Amino acid sequence: METTRLSSKGQVIIPQIIREAHEWHSGLEFAVIDTDQGILLAPIKPFKTSSVQAVIGCTGYKGARKTLKDMQKGIEKGAKKQK
Repeated sequence: METTRLSSKGQVIIPQIIREAHEWHSGLEFAVIDTDQGILLAPIKPFKTSSVQAVIGCTGYKGARKTLKDMQKGIEKGAKKQK
């Protein structure tokens, strides 16, 4: 069991052996969750950077590109169906 101490500034040092085991590096942000047994520090993992092409590619559409006018017509058609 590793131990640590609360500083006068409210800081807690996570022991090096634990940081290395979890591959935590300086600058990593944690969510601080209050529990009945104490606090839980959960690392906040940012989303990986992705390209517009990768995100659009998940839609499954394989046809020609649509113009803004085409998209507006599609929205109007969908709105009429919902009436």
